[in-house]
Amino acid sequence: MSHEQHKELIQSLHECAAACNYCYDACLKEEDVKMMAECIRLDRECADICSYLEHALSRNTPFVSELASVCAKICEACGNECKKHDQDHCQKCADACFKCAEARKNVA
Repeated sequence: MSHEQHKELIQSLHECAAACNYCYDACLKEEDVKMMAECIRLDRECADICSYLEHALSRNTPFVSELASVCAKICEACGNECKKHDQDHCQKCADACFKCAEARKNVA
């Protein structure tokens, strides 16, 4: 299976990882960092799995379904956590996470 077949997913993984990394950094600068702890943790988890899956797809991994399933769960968890916070960076991150999880559903 060529990585060209997963172009949309690869793009959404890249965008989600970037949004999570930005949110992670912005959360660390919030006044009440303790309140953002779960958001920060999930931002890191999500960015890491999205980056890994993006790279794995580009090298034609045989584990697409398994990795994509785990990635979708983490994206949804991160999106749900970010959605709880009013900060713009959290809302944008949530949108990117949900978009990525949805793109993953299009994987055969």
